[in-house]
Amino acid sequence: MKYYIAKVKVVTTDDKGRQKKIVEQYCVHAVSVTDAEAKVHEEFKNDGLEFEVTHVNETKIIKVIS
Repeated sequence: MKYYIAKVKVVTTDDKGRQKKIVEQYCVHAVSVTDAEAKVHEEFKNDGLEFEVTHVNETKIIKVIS
């Protein structure tokens, strides 16, 4: 498995009721680009947010140490 960076465009509503599009980045541990995108969709599916995965790219990250 490898690490991928997924860029996700999320539509949020601010305090004044205006919709705002922001781009967030997520590090995903997956076997392929397709798998990483599927994992992001799975993560967001129950949030009720409007979102779009705009880009998934393999990283050079070898290991996450926490």
